[in-house]
Amino acid sequence: MSSNDTTEIIEDGVNGVKQVNSSNGVSSDKSAMRSGPGYASVFNPKCWFEPEKLHPAVSELVYWRDPKKSGVVFGSAFLVLIFLTFASFISVLAYSSLLVLSGTLGFRVYKMIMQAVQKTNDGHPFKELLESEVTISDEKAQEISAAVLQFFNNTAQKLRSLFLVEDVFDTLKFAGVLYLLTYVGSWFNGLTLIILALIAMFATPKVYEANKTVIDQYLELLQAKYAEVATKVTALLPFGKKDKAQ
Repeated sequence: MSSNDTTEIIEDGVNGVKQVNSSNGVSSDKSAMRSGPGYASVFNPKCWFEPEKLHPAVSELVYWRDPKKSGVVFGSAFLVLIFLTFASFISVLAYSSLLVLSGTLGFRVYKMIMQAVQKTNDGHPFKELLESEVTISDEKAQEISAAVLQFFNNTAQKLRSLFLVEDVFDTLKFAGVLYLLTYVGSWFNGLTLIILALIAMFATPKVYEANKTVIDQYLELLQAKYAEVATKVTALLPFGKKDKAQ
């Protein structure tokens, strides 16, 4: 199953959820908001380098459309991961929560004192945040669930195909990747890989966007070379590709 097939299957699953929501009386305004790229796009690696195909919320963050927002998200996630290398998850969660609580409590008390001294009635300093929506709607939950479920199902099917050698050449490529991962695992632990993945997630798309022309030229050369080698290797295999008739 190709990556294009994967994308189509995931998008079909999400579109199916949209149709069900529409038939159940979901407002047309919300449906229109979901007409663009859905949450399933984050599971397609190609979409990360095509911002118009990536979910708007994710695209805004990884392409640094709002540097302050992206900086806060990246910085917070990066610091949490760094702290996790020195302490347990529970400790990091507790200390992080205490830090945030100390800031909000201190600011709240400060505003109360200032209002008492200046005899003003400015109201709660976090009023806008308290009134903001923090719950996940049924529509959004169903959309996310459909995307995750379809990704899981597709991954399971692909792994079955690879481990049961449906296509010899694809299985050999998979074996090569697994062999490389044995070296990666000896060099880095899981948390380090997550940190590197976070950095790549916030850096690679923006770097690609800024140097798209040059990078595309080299990618085309690599793809052409890979296709040439793959064709030669497949031709040498006595059983070659799987029977298309099947």
